[in-house]
Amino acid sequence: MREKTIQDDYRASKIKSRIAWTIAIIFAVVWLVLTLTPFFFMIMNSFRKQFDMLQQGVFHLPDPWYFQNYVEVVTHGFFGYFLRSVIVVAISLVLMLVISAFAAYPLARMKFKLNVFIYATIVAMMSVPMHVTLIPIFKLTTAVGLYDKLWSLIGPYVAFALPMSVFILTAFMKTIPKEIEESAEIDGCNRFQNFFKMILPLSKSGLSTLAIYNGVSMWNEFAFANTFLLSPENKTLPLALGQFKGEHSLNIPINMAVLTLSVLPMIILFIVFQDKLVKGMMAGAVKG
Repeated sequence: MREKTIQDDYRASKIKSRIAWTIAIIFAVVWLVLTLTPFFFMIMNSFRKQFDMLQQGVFHLPDPWYFQNYVEVVTHGFFGYFLRSVIVVAISLVLMLVISAFAAYPLARMKFKLNVFIYATIVAMMSVPMHVTLIPIFKLTTAVGLYDKLWSLIGPYVAFALPMSVFILTAFMKTIPKEIEESAEIDGCNRFQNFFKMILPLSKSGLSTLAIYNGVSMWNEFAFANTFLLSPENKTLPLALGQFKGEHSLNIPINMAVLTLSVLPMIILFIVFQDKLVKGMMAGAVKG
């Protein structure tokens, strides 16, 4: 009788597990379809002629496939906008990661009087809306002579990425066992050697997560770029989207081509580093 009860419980739990997995798979498929549909729509319609969407329908395959949209986008200075965005995002990310790592280490691994106060202040800065400071930063940028220069974007990008980055990286570094540092100190390592040889290499997953998360935000940022940059030779990729939309307001396929080329770098970056992103997000969830 007892064995029969155990078997019945096992079968019931197995059925529940199958039902749960089936529901999860269904939700995953639905979410995948909802996520891919706009992207599929964008790519497919980027290969049409101007009025093919009206004649063929938006979800039919292009007939014929029209590649001239991409040729026109590339020949109208797209790579110039692209290169400037890469420069701004790359420099901003490097500065943000370096400053975040240097700030998070003492907050996570050292005890001093102002530790809690500094950490609380940094967390409080996360609640400040980015665009509330647009006018003060614009006045400061004009005063120091950086208006209409590519470098004017780096300061705001780094400053507004720091609170969240320090908050996440501090929590991440707290999960690294202290025994690692203690063993290194026994071998003669000081604080700086511990940071560069122990903590920093072990924080690669967290740093990769911050790089992807903030990189997407910086890549797509429009308000500061539109306010601080005026000359066409200084504008970044988000401003190119607005310019192409203005010049080709009635040509939807060419706008789709610009959008496709704009999002591809972030998609490729995510595909390459998705394992590090998941590890970084999960590592801080378990202590020790």
